[in-house]
Amino acid sequence: MSIRVLVADDQPVIRTGLRIMLNAQPDVEVVAEAADGRDAVRLARDLRPDVCLFDIRMPVLDGLRATRMIAGPGVADPLAVVVITTFDLDEYVYGALRAGARGFLLKDAGPELLGQAVRSAADGEALIAPSVTVRLLRAFADVPTGRPATQPISPVTAREEEVLLAVAQGLTNVEIADALHISLSTVKTHLASLMAKLGARNRVEIAMWAYETRRIVPGP
Repeated sequence: MSIRVLVADDQPVIRTGLRIMLNAQPDVEVVAEAADGRDAVRLARDLRPDVCLFDIRMPVLDGLRATRMIAGPGVADPLAVVVITTFDLDEYVYGALRAGARGFLLKDAGPELLGQAVRSAADGEALIAPSVTVRLLRAFADVPTGRPATQPISPVTAREEEVLLAVAQGLTNVEIADALHISLSTVKTHLASLMAKLGARNRVEIAMWAYETRRIVPGP
């Protein structure tokens, strides 16, 4: 079955380009488009697509607020959102991921990476553009959250610490499995345990927690 995608961007040319790239993927189908955040939220709630692809800067309702409304804390049945933007250090990206977005891409990512991000989001994982992953998370570490870092509900094991650091360094599940010499299913088990212990909704929040707790110290 195809992964059903909602595309929201205020620029018709961008929407057309995204639709063409996504529909060219054998397992992806764009089922709706929106030109502003309010329509994006309405269509998302009505159609329940597998993945919502939201621009950050949209009229009426920006991508940050739209993301929070369909994927944020307190949403009973959150949808998968991938943020796509022109700016790799846009000040809104941190807020969007905090609001529940599962991924972050630049608009010049290309069809292959775009397809990977959509598939990752549909599978419950998260993908941040590899070219900016570590730099972006380092920038997030310097953004004040106004609250202390979440404390795990039970101690994080030594192996979970290894997986945690690997995620924060931008490694994929397959790369983590290779680096730690464990199976892919074991990686997923550790990630699920970390999410439960930290109250994290996805691997992006796991990575941000590693920076917030200074397990990885931002470099220059």
